[in-house]
Formats: sequence, structure tokens, C-alpha cells
Amino acid sequence: MSFKKLNNIVGWVVFLIATIVYFLTLEPTVSWWDCGEYISTAYKLQVGHPPGAPLFQMIGRFFSLFAFGDVTKVALMVNIMSALCSSLTILFLFWSITLLARKIWLKNGDDAPLSNKIAVLAAGAVGALAYTFTESFWFSAVEGEVYAMSSFCTALTFWAILKWEQVADEPYNYRWILFIAYLIGLSIGVHLLNLLCIPAVVYVIYFKKYKPTVKGFILSGILSILLLGFIQIVLIPLIVSLAGKIELFFVNVLGAPFNVGTVVYFILLIGLIVFGLYYTQKHKKVILNTIVLSFMFIVIGYSSFFMLIIRANANTPINENEPKDAISMLSYLKREQYGSWPILYGPYYNAKPYDAKDGSPIYVKDTEKGKYIITDYRRNTEPIYDDNMMTVFPRMWNGTKKTYISTYEHYIDKAKMKSVTEKQYNGETKRVLRPSFWQNLKYFIDYQCGHMYWRYFMWNFAGRQNDIQGEGEIENGNWVSGISFIDNARLGDQDNLPKSMQNPGHTEYYFLPLILGLIGLFYQINKKPEDAWIVFLLFFMTGLAIVMYLNQTPYQPRERDYAYAGSFYAFAIWIGFGVLYLTELAQKVIKNKTVAASSVGILCLLIPVLMGAQGWEGHNRSGKTSALDWGKNYLTNLEPNAVIFTRGDNDTFPLWYVQEVEEYRTDVRVANFMLSSGYWYVHQMARKTYDSEKLPLALTPKQYDNGVNDRVAIYDVIGDYVELKDAIDFIKSDDPRTQLPIVSGEKINYLPSRKLKLTVDKEAVVRNGIVPENMKDRIVDTIFWTIPDNVDLLYKNDLMLLDFFASNNWERAVYFTSISDIKNVLGIDKYLHQEGLVHRFIPVEADYYYKNSGGVYVEGSYDLLMNKVNWGNINDPDVTLDPETRRNILYAKQSYLRLAQALQEQGKNDSAVKVIDKCLEFFPDDKMAFDFYMMYYPDLYYKAGATDKGDNLVNTIVTNALDNINYYDSLKPRFKKYYTESIRENLALINQMYDITSKNKRTELSNELQSILNEKITMFYDIL
Repeated sequence: MSFKKLNNIVGWVVFLIATIVYFLTLEPTVSWWDCGEYISTAYKLQVGHPPGAPLFQMIGRFFSLFAFGDVTKVALMVNIMSALCSSLTILFLFWSITLLARKIWLKNGDDAPLSNKIAVLAAGAVGALAYTFTESFWFSAVEGEVYAMSSFCTALTFWAILKWEQVADEPYNYRWILFIAYLIGLSIGVHLLNLLCIPAVVYVIYFKKYKPTVKGFILSGILSILLLGFIQIVLIPLIVSLAGKIELFFVNVLGAPFNVGTVVYFILLIGLIVFGLYYTQKHKKVILNTIVLSFMFIVIGYSSFFMLIIRANANTPINENEPKDAISMLSYLKREQYGSWPILYGPYYNAKPYDAKDGSPIYVKDTEKGKYIITDYRRNTEPIYDDNMMTVFPRMWNGTKKTYISTYEHYIDKAKMKSVTEKQYNGETKRVLRPSFWQNLKYFIDYQCGHMYWRYFMWNFAGRQNDIQGEGEIENGNWVSGISFIDNARLGDQDNLPKSMQNPGHTEYYFLPLILGLIGLFYQINKKPEDAWIVFLLFFMTGLAIVMYLNQTPYQPRERDYAYAGSFYAFAIWIGFGVLYLTELAQKVIKNKTVAASSVGILCLLIPVLMGAQGWEGHNRSGKTSALDWGKNYLTNLEPNAVIFTRGDNDTFPLWYVQEVEEYRTDVRVANFMLSSGYWYVHQMARKTYDSEKLPLALTPKQYDNGVNDRVAIYDVIGDYVELKDAIDFIKSDDPRTQLPIVSGEKINYLPSRKLKLTVDKEAVVRNGIVPENMKDRIVDTIFWTIPDNVDLLYKNDLMLLDFFASNNWERAVYFTSISDIKNVLGIDKYLHQEGLVHRFIPVEADYYYKNSGGVYVEGSYDLLMNKVNWGNINDPDVTLDPETRRNILYAKQSYLRLAQALQEQGKNDSAVKVIDKCLEFFPDDKMAFDFYMMYYPDLYYKAGATDKGDNLVNTIVTNALDNINYYDSLKPRFKKYYTESIRENLALINQMYDITSKNKRTELSNELQSILNEKITMFYDIL
């Protein structure tokens, strides 16, 4: 059998294995984080967050058709798309490894001995299957996110350039280059990560077409970076930027209708491409013709973004940033809503600006005037820093949060900070301390490279401690190997972990994939240094180069290992080459080379088997429906046509999904408070969506435009309570007399009082079902609150919130998933009543009230938490808990606790016991160890007379605490000190159980706990 046929057969077998693995571990519905948004926008071709993924959405839409009208299967179909993209990635990884390996082992083609063919196929299989089971890639393979498809684009591009290399001397070889150009253009519509293949592509061409020299090598590197920069920094935004400039000229200068300039621009662009093709063809300029064709194919691939413009103009329910024209599309592509960060030159984190310069003005389409108007000149919006506080390659740059600063300063010796003079706003200078460049570099090496890349690298090829996000502490998120003396020397005893620290994300690979990969790296360097350099470029550009570009701050919202999957892909190639080296060694010992190659291949295949076995529990999402269920739980009990204000990704995207895809509670308006800082989002809130009426807002859409009312000053000139509606009308007037001048010379609106009140229309409240039947006689006349003195500005989302409350006229019920962000401008927590997972706004002073937490609406909460909710099959032994589900469980437990406490205060002990029982049934100890968050539950049991249940729960909690304490005690002193806070917490928990049992006269148990407590306090006396 020819090698080509064998290569295809084994490749497809590897693909089949990967597909089966991913299908078996696939999440059956929507996942946490961006998946809800991506699936929703794919299903109905809507506009997701910048910079967009239109190709992903269109292909996702195609896959959603295979749900055949069953909306509950749409997410599964999109997840299947990710799984297939991932297994195709594995297929092309296999073929890439065999293409590279053939250069060494199959120089004679099919005339090579069978042993060599087996070695090459084994190398491909081991490398590809090892990558199949890597931590980061497997994670993305089983959910509806862009990273699986992005990895496929990378794998296909790299394979394509290796295929070109095989036919580079044949006629029409440039068709492969054009194919790659088209792939690059298409991949822009998935994720920009694929562009990082470009340097590797350039070097493949260089090594094939030119004799390597030092000069040529360096020039190729420069060319590759310039080409990458041209596509990312010039071509992608410039095509749209030029369209915007010409559009502005035609509309604002020539008076043409909207979009005429854009049409003219694209006609010119197409004309230039056609002319370039004609000219280069006529004059037989092959290279130049290929360049023009490549540019054309990149643009054709890039044209997938027209879908976003078309759909944005259709005003889809999800229409993030509203990229309706070239001008707004440029802002969308440049991700301007997320701000910018320095890469090559910028300020240190503690730099203070001494001046500011003007930014680019913001243009907005004004259909009434028939032109684009400037809504914000952005005067003095770009800070200028003293040169003494600037540095090349700034890594410690963001001083906006205390957590960032504390982490930066953890990595530097303050005594060695550099003293410099810094210009001040008043023109004077001041001597300040700033980090030295070497301290800046140390942070880059230790944190950005070490913690945010190499730690992830080791997860994938050595093992992972657990799936808990870590920020450097020894108990969370580190890499481990499974080799005790190494792990224990770094992190303390990892062999006898307490129950609370045992985690489904724990994996141990014993360094085997890492060692095999390093062997393969050195083997390839020795045998084919040019190819080793190409693979290294792919490894570096998709790994450490991303680290340098992103310049990440500490305390990311979640672990970012998925961003570096391309780097781990490259390392998997070296894992395959490690098999070749071991085969070469074996053939020197075993006379039968076929037996040697087969034996090494079989033995090395045990490595991916080990990785799969170790990673299965942590990656098996089958049966898990937590994101879906939480999304429905938020909406289930809401009043018809209600409004629910959400805050973050995971209390918003699942809700979008259940409404947009599963058409669940489409009468409810989901309003994300954070997104409301964007003009486009307020515009969407002011439109009817499905069965949900628009939000009533007094200010016009134009008054929420980009650059308009981005900031509203608080200038307390009245000093007394002002009706909220009057305050909003004051701002709405846009009268120069009601505005304040600012430093830039412009005027902004202001709120004339910190003291606000909201008068209650009792008839409307009753008529519209805002208040439950049993609270009608407790409705207050007026709600009063004061905006704190430390709040000087209202931002657009604050203004929108106040505007809505002023304009709602008590027509729609209002709910919040979180009140942490609104409490400063809307002091209504005394009127927020917990109902399940949400806080319901009712103009009645809340029962069982806690400051900043509101009260409890007992009847509504009981009905929901006892009869209507689902929690994602969490109590199923076969369902694995992920970190985000565990975080959300804590909030759910809090809801059950507060409900039980309220019921007990009402004297309904039987009901309180049922609530606690239900909580423990849904969230059992064997899935998530009972800990500090359970400390109040036993007391409820005792007070309700359920003493046996109370005793059992106390024993479980104390057993877990003792398990932890005994583990801490077993550690060496240098590790024990890291757990000081945990030791205190667990001792406090036992002490709490002692107090509860004593108070409830469980004498025997309390005496036992007192004895335990005394013993353990003595044990840790030296560090407490």
C-alpha cells in the first residue's frame, strides 16, 4: 500500500478518534461566558461584540439548521460545529507532522522501507492525539466559541504552506499561496489569531525558493513582521477607514446621500484590483500578479464583515456597537469600546498626566440633517505624561485598580524604585518613585510570561493542579506533574489533599508529553534546522508574542490559556518528532526495524491515552446544563413585560440565549447595566424587541448618541430632595443655562442635586402588578435617597438607569441580578426584595433586610426555589462541576439560606427545614464540600427542631474543616505559612459550630467541638 494511502487512512482514523472524544464530552447546550452570545448571534445572524466573527456566525447558522426546528438543539449543533472544527484541526495536525517527518524519513518516497513509514505515521498519530487531549484545546473543542474554528484555520493554513512546499517547483504552484491568502481573509471573520501564521509562511517560502543566508534570513523576518503588521494594522482597518473618509467627503462636502461615498470607494477599490490584474498579466509580472491576486483573495475573505453591516442596519435585537456604516464599522473593528493599551512605549502605572491633547472627533449619522455631525470633539481626551514616567516596552502600565498596583508591587523591591522628577498639571515638578526598567522587565518575565503563559504551557504538557483560577497562591491554578518529590517541593504535599482541594480539573502527565516534545525539538533542530525554525516561529508567534502584544494586567476575569492553543499546537508537532528520535534509537538496538518502529509507536501512544484518561473528568461536559438552567432561573418568576437589569457576562449571555434561541420569556427586557454605557445599547433598549416593549426613556435617542451625555456632572445647587422626573427633565432640556463648562471649553449637562426622590403612584403600582397582593397596604408614598459625596459624575449607564426609573411610571416590574453597581446612583436597596436569584423592586420596605443586600420576598422565593428551578444536573454524580458553576452555586446557596432564615422568623419551621433540605439535595457535599459558606445552616435546623439533621450537618462541616486543618498541619513550615488565612477560617468555622451547638444545647457535641478546637488552636499557636 502506498504511503499516500496509508497517510490518508491513518489521518482519518485519528480524526475519527478525536471526533468521538469530543462528541462524547460535548456540552449538550449553551455554556458559560461568551458562548451564549455567540450561539445567539449565529442562530439569527446578529451582531456580537467587537471585532466580530461573521464567518463563525454564518457557518454556525448553517449548522443550526440541522436542529430541524427544535430550538433546544440549536446550541448542540453549534457545539458540534466546534467539535468538528477541532477534530479537523487534529487531522491537519497529523498531516502536517507527517509532511515534515517525510523530509527526514521518507526521502525516497514510496521506496522507503515499511519501518520508516510506520515511524512517520506513528509520529503523526502520537503528536495529533496528544494535542487532542491537551487542556486548553479540549476545553474549546466542546463549546460554541470561536477558538475551535480559529484553531482549524491555523492548522489548515500551516498545512497548506507545507503542501505548497511540496509542489513549489511545479507550474501553478501559486494556487496554494492564493488559497492561503483566502484563508487569511476568511479567518479575519473568525479570529485574528490566524494572522500569526504569516511569519512561518514567509519562512517556508524563503527556505524553499532561496539559498539561506544571514542577510536573507534577517530580511525574511523583517518582511514577515511587516506583512503581519500590514494586514492587522493597515489593511483590516484601512480599507474601512478610507471608506469612512470618502463617505464623509461625499456626504458632508459634496452633499451626496448617505452611502454614496462608500459605494464609490468600493467601486474604485475593485477597479484598482482589476487594473492591477490586467497590468501584471499583460506584462507577465508573475510575482506582482500573485501579490495582487493574494490581496484580492484576502479582501474577498474579509468581505464576510458585510454581513455585520447588513444585519446591523436591520436593527437586530443583539446589535453590539451598531456598525451600520464605514465610520461606525471602523470603531467596531478597532475595539474602541475596550480602550487601548501601550505595547512598545508608554507610561508606568503610577504616572500622572500633566497635560492632554485632542483625540479624533466622533461623527454620528444625522438622518434629519442628511450628513454626519460631530457629537464629541474629544478635546483634551488623550493624556500626556512626563518623559521621565515613560518607558519602552511598558509592562506595569495600568494603575486604575488597587489590585493591579498591589500585584505590580509584589514583583518589585520598592527600595530599588527609581527617583525621578515628574511634571504636574500646575506646571511644577515633583519628585516621585517609579519602577526601573529592569523591575518592569522582571514583572514581564515572572508574571506575564511565567504566570500567564508558561504556567498554561505546563498545564498542557505536565499536568494541572486544579481548575480554580490562580493569582500566584500555591493552592490554586498551578502546574503539577504527578511526580511527588517535584510537586511537593514546589507546592507542599499534593498527594494527600483534603476533600475540599480535590478537583476534577486535576491532571498528572508525569512530564511525559513535555519530555517527548523537547526530544522532538532537539531532534528536528539537528535533522532539519530550517523546519525547526518554522515550527518555532509558529510556537513563538502564537504564544509569547501574544503575551507581549496583549500586555495583560493582573486579575483577568478568567484564565486565558485558550488564547495560546496555537502555541501548544506547534509543540505537539515536536511531540511527534520525539517519536522519530526514539524510533531511531530503538532501531539501533532492535535488529528488526519494523518491530522497533511499531513498538516505539505503540509505547508512545500510551502518552495520549494517559492524557485522555487524566483529563476526561475535567473536560466531560455531557449532561451539564447549568448555564441554560441558570438563564431560565433568572427569568422564570418575573412578572409579564418585566425589566431585569443584569451586570456581567454570566448573568446576561445565558439570558440572551434562552430568549433569542429557545424563545423563552421573550416578554422580559434584559438590560445589561454595564453595556448601557454604550450609546448603541441605549438605542436598542429604546426599541421594541419580540414581545418586550421598549424601555420608556425621557431623553431622546440623539441625547444618548456617541459623545453625547457620556458624562453628566453632579453639582448640588439645590441641596434638597428633587423629584427624579424633574431632575431628568432638567438634563433633557439641553439649555446652556443648565450646563457647566469643563476644561476643554465645552459644556456638559449636570444633575442639580444629590438628593433625589421618586413619588409612588399607588394606583398604578397595584394596577400593573408591581406589588404582590399581600403587600398592597404597605406601599410607601415616596422613596428618598442621596448620591454619595464621592460620586462626582453620572455616566451614560447611570443616566439611562435614572431616566428609566423616572419614566417608567410604575408600569413595569423591575428586577436586578446584582445591586453592587447601581447602589451609588439609585439608593433603593431598602425596597429590593430577593425573589429566587433576583432582587425585585417593590415600593414597600423590605422584610428581613440587610444593608446592600435588600430583603426577602418569601412567597415568591419559596415558589421559585422549591418548585420551579433547575440547577444543571449538579447533583448527578456523573456531571462535572466547572469553576463558573461552582461560583454561581454560592449565590444560589445564599438565596436558599436567606429564604430559610425569613421563613424561620415567620415561625414556619417546617418550611424552613424543607428549604434547607432542598438546598442540600441540589448542592450535596460530595459535589462541593460544605465549608465556610454553610456555617449558618445548622442553626436553622436546630431552631426548627430538626436536631438530627443539624447534628449531621455540623459533623459534615467540622469533618471537612478538620480534613483541611490536618492537611495544613502536615505541611512543612515554609508551606504552612501560605495557608494562615485558611487555617484561621477553618478554626473560625469549627468555633462557629461550637457556638451554634452550645446555644442550641447540643451539649455532648459542643463539648467534643470545644476539645477539638482547643487542640487545634494549640497546634497552630505559633502562626496564629
